[in-house]
Amino acid sequence: MRVVDLAEPADADELLPAGEPPGVLVAAGPVAGASEFWLERATFTLTEQRCADRRAVTVDSVPDALAELGERCGRWPHASSVCDDVLRSIDPVGPALAGVLTESLAYSTLQAGPEFARWLAQRGPARVPGSAEPVQARRDGDVLRIRFNRPRRHNAFCTGARAALLEALAVARLDPSVTEVVLSGNGPSFCSGGDLAEFGTLADPASAHLARTRHSPALALDALTARLGRDCRAEVHGRVLGSGLEMAAFCGWVAAEADSVFGLPELALGLIPGAGGTVSVTRRIGRWRTAYLVLSGRTIGADTALAWGLVDAITQ
Repeated sequence: MRVVDLAEPADADELLPAGEPPGVLVAAGPVAGASEFWLERATFTLTEQRCADRRAVTVDSVPDALAELGERCGRWPHASSVCDDVLRSIDPVGPALAGVLTESLAYSTLQAGPEFARWLAQRGPARVPGSAEPVQARRDGDVLRIRFNRPRRHNAFCTGARAALLEALAVARLDPSVTEVVLSGNGPSFCSGGDLAEFGTLADPASAHLARTRHSPALALDALTARLGRDCRAEVHGRVLGSGLEMAAFCGWVAAEADSVFGLPELALGLIPGAGGTVSVTRRIGRWRTAYLVLSGRTIGADTALAWGLVDAITQ
């Protein structure tokens, strides 16, 4: 990780060699009057001032935040660099398929890397608890209501949930009489992300890539949002993490209860978001704040999510 002091910016040729990926480059300091060159090219900017610029994140202490980020990037250098590469490469306003494919190929690369292997070794063997009905779908007139239904595991997303969700979304995609889709979750949380007990169970990274991209809830939700707009909506609460956040962000409208907590924790596994989040979250808050959520591992509350544009409304 390299740092640019916005008060005394370094020479561009020194920090950005021609023809090389920029890598994780964090700018720090007051944003007002700062160089547009560095604000645009930095992975993100840290500032202690209140700032609406989506390229910047306000923190209590810039030195403390830099120290924490330096430690995390040093512990997971491959995943940090790949995250930066992917976010710089994806066009968030372009077709979702291209972004999802790029993300998934990078994710598979990291699945074959040493950082994910280290996490798997530390986790040890794991067993996924069975779920009789991991997703519930109910038709109410023209409205299709889909609810994650693994409340004891905060609706951690598993293979069974993926299959059931895709089946429900297929109904909405193929039946034009469905004019509204509502995605929510039973129990204390909307969705806490991928079920960690399932990670590493596929035979190889190539098979995992094909499974992610040929059976993608992200692409199904993107297609539904293109047709229904804000009538394809997510109603979230509690933990909205990892794949849960990534899927919700594809919806045309996201309403969050005040207790909602948002984050992208995949770096701690030696991975990056793998359920389309580098597209969906970036569309909502820009690549800079998306990178901050991944690299810092920090979570944000509903008020910050609303201010950033990650959600569209807060409900009681």
